[in-house]
Amino acid sequence: MSARGYWQAFQAVKDSIKDVLNGKNPGLVAYNDHSRWYRELFAPGVTAGILKASDLAGYRNDQVYIKGSKYIPLNPDAVRDAMPAFFDLLKKEKEPAVRAVLGHFIFVYIHPYMDGNGRIGRFLMNIMLASGGYSWTVIPVEKRNEYMNALERASVDQDILLFSRFMAKLVQKSGKSI
Repeated sequence: MSARGYWQAFQAVKDSIKDVLNGKNPGLVAYNDHSRWYRELFAPGVTAGILKASDLAGYRNDQVYIKGSKYIPLNPDAVRDAMPAFFDLLKKEKEPAVRAVLGHFIFVYIHPYMDGNGRIGRFLMNIMLASGGYSWTVIPVEKRNEYMNALERASVDQDILLFSRFMAKLVQKSGKSI
């Protein structure tokens, strides 16, 4: 089910990338489409009767915690205020590399959903990268600890430099330097 949901979400993200490549504002595209990516990611669970469709409507209503992290994401009420502000910033930011790094980081920092925030954050990052002509970038499994440590440092210590450098190296390996 996970693989099917990821594939369905990826198809929706490809549609979003087409919109961005056709000149639409990437922040606006992400704002309009991110909930669809999320629903597609978990749609097989709805089909199997494990989840209710209503579970995928809107942002989370409960507090979440990240396993192994000192960081505690925003409370549900703060999420509702933070998400519109976040997308307003993405819509206004002109530099694709900044949109990619900060877009991914701030999305997972807010942690608007009960599950799937990292996957949606990485989809969002790739939409922003595509807007600047960068290649699709994957976080390899063998780099997961480095990735999580960089996110932890950015979230807990308010130091995004390590995460920015990590992302720049991955993008550079994918084809175009940030």
